Amino acid sequence: MRMVDLIEKKRDGQELTTEEINFIIEGYTRDEIPDYQVSALAMAIYFKDMSERERADLTLAMARSGDMIDLSAIEGVKVDKHSTGGVGDTTTLILAPLVAALDIPVAKMSGRGLGHTGGTTDKLEAIPGFHVELAKEEFVKLVNEHKIAVVGQSGNLTPADKKLYALRDVTATVNSIPLIASSIMSKKIASGSDAIVLDVKTGAGAFMKTVEDAKELAHAMVSIGNNVGRRTMAVISDMSQPLGAAVGNALEVREAIDTLRGTGPKDLEELCLALGRQMVFLAGKAASLEEAEEKLREVIRNGKALEKFKEFIANQGGDASIVDDPGKLPTAAYRIEVPAKKDGVVASIVADEIGTAAMLLGAGRATKESEIDLAVGLMLNKKIGDKVAVGESLVTIHANRENVDEVIEKIYANITIAEQATAPALIHGFVTE
Repeated sequence: MRMVDLIEKKRDGQELTTEEINFIIEGYTRDEIPDYQVSALAMAIYFKDMSERERADLTLAMARSGDMIDLSAIEGVKVDKHSTGGVGDTTTLILAPLVAALDIPVAKMSGRGLGHTGGTTDKLEAIPGFHVELAKEEFVKLVNEHKIAVVGQSGNLTPADKKLYALRDVTATVNSIPLIASSIMSKKIASGSDAIVLDVKTGAGAFMKTVEDAKELAHAMVSIGNNVGRRTMAVISDMSQPLGAAVGNALEVREAIDTLRGTGPKDLEELCLALGRQMVFLAGKAASLEEAEEKLREVIRNGKALEKFKEFIANQGGDASIVDDPGKLPTAAYRIEVPAKKDGVVASIVADEIGTAAMLLGAGRATKESEIDLAVGLMLNKKIGDKVAVGESLVTIHANRENVDEVIEKIYANITIAEQATAPALIHGFVTE
C-alpha cells in the first residue's frame, strides 16, 4: 500500500477502505508517513468529504492510536458530556452532581482552558483543597461508591489526533466537518464512555459561527458515535453571548452552586436541563426525555443535587463548606463597575471578546504556560434583550489590580446598546439519531 495512491484516490472523490484508513493513521502515528503527504490527504478530504463509514473508521483509528481508557469496572451506563467550547460554560460543574444524584455514574475527564475558553479542571481547582489528579483505582472506586468523579486528562490519548490537528492548523484544513467531528469523537471514544451527549455551540463565541454549520457538525458527530457503538445525542446551543452571568473560575463555581440550588441564571439552568435529560435518557433511567427532565428538576427541588456536589468536593479533597459559604472561594481585591453610557436595550454581547477581556484580567491562559488567577473575572449584570439606563452597571469587573482600563475598553467595544433588541434563542435544535 502506497500513501501517494491513497491521496490520489481521495483527491478523485473515492472512498478509502477501513484497511487504508488504518494504514494511514498507524503509519502517521509511527512517523512512517511524512507531514507533507498527510497535509495533501487532509486537503483532499477538505474538498471531497468522507462518507459516514469513512468518518467512523477515521475516528476509531485515531482513538486506537494511543491509550483506550477501560471503564468496565464502573457499574452502570457511563454517559459523557462534551461541549465544543464557549464563554461562561459552567455546565459540567452542574451536570456532574445533578446527574449523579439520580444514581447515574459520571466518570468525567476534563481539560484545562486555553485562550477565552475556560477549563473545567481550572474551575474545580478554585475550590480550596480540590485535586483533579486521581489514580485510576481511586477514580473507579469513587464513581462506583458515590457515582461521581472528575479527573484531569492524562496519559497518551489519541496521539494521532494531536499530530493531525497541529498539521491542520497550519495547512488551512481546520474547517472540515469530517476532520473536526472525528477529532472530537476520537477523544470521547478513547475516554471509555458508553454513551455521549454533545453540546454543539454556535454564534460569535463558538467555533461554528452559523446554526447551519453547527447542525452539520452535530449530525456528523452523532452519526459517528452511533456507528461505533456509542449511543449519542446532541444539543445545538447559542454562544452569541456568554452563558449565564459569570466569566471566571471562582465566579463560575459560585454560579454553579446557585444553579444547583435552583436560583441560578435561567439560560444556564435551561441548557443544563436540556443536556441532562439526554444523559438520563441514554443511561436508561427514564422512559422519555420529558420524564428525565422532571427527575432532574426534582433533585434540584429536594436538595439532593446540591448534597451530591458537597459529597463530590469532599471526596476529592476539597472544602465542601464553600457550598454554604461561597465567601471561602478565592475573592478578588477590587470590584469595578462598567456603567452604561446611554439608555436603551442591550443588543449584542460578543462572547469571545468578553472571554478575552476576562483573560486579560488573568482568568484564562494566553499560552499553555500562563498562570491563572482563580479569583478574577467578570459578572454580566445585563444580557441581550435587557433594558438598561445610563449609569447602570453593565458588567462588574473582579480584579486584583486597580488599573483595568484595557479591560473596560474591550467591554465597551463589545457590548452594543440599541433602541430595541430581542434575546436570542438559547436552544437551536436537537439531534437524537
